[in-house]
Amino acid sequence: MDGKIVNNDVRIRSHVVGTYRGHTGEICGLKWSGSGMQLASGGNDNVVHVWDLSSASSRWLHRLEEHTSAVKALAWCPFQSNLLATGGGGTDGAIKFWNTHTGACLNSVDTGSQVCALLWSKNDRELLSSHGFSQNHLALWKYPSLVKMAELTGHTSRVLYMTQSPDGSTVASAAGDESLRFWDVFGMPETAKKPVQKAAHEPFSRVPRIR
Repeated sequence: MDGKIVNNDVRIRSHVVGTYRGHTGEICGLKWSGSGMQLASGGNDNVVHVWDLSSASSRWLHRLEEHTSAVKALAWCPFQSNLLATGGGGTDGAIKFWNTHTGACLNSVDTGSQVCALLWSKNDRELLSSHGFSQNHLALWKYPSLVKMAELTGHTSRVLYMTQSPDGSTVASAAGDESLRFWDVFGMPETAKKPVQKAAHEPFSRVPRIR
């Protein structure tokens, strides 16, 4: 609640390796980039910070202030390393997409509901969002068109967390209604879709050939 981020490396005795200050409210979202070199943080001050761990400075790289409510939902894109998706709380309800090289807002979509979590597909250019008041549902978006492809209903309270199966096809969601739900929402990876072809057995394959 002091707005401070402490980076700990638990493999070493002096485990505090970085301290980052910039938020003026409680921090409610943290997400490392795929490379581990950038950290996104969202707070109750309606601000998103992007921190560059390769820099010697503990000052934020970008301060993103376009949300109008607290930011808990953060997701780095797996197919474009400098693309960050963020979701605003109750009075905001927007998902915004940022270029973390420049700090520019690339696009935004109004979901009409509190955004609690975001999850990119590992296999397709799709983004899954989970929501609280007033819908308590999940929504699947196509990127970059931001066309809503599906709505997944069943939870009766805020859908606070989501995680993806190792193959990327199934998503588990956890909500304030004390239930876990499993969704077959993302497609299977291309390698899993293709049947493995067995090599045809050739007669006398072990017999030496004369050309």
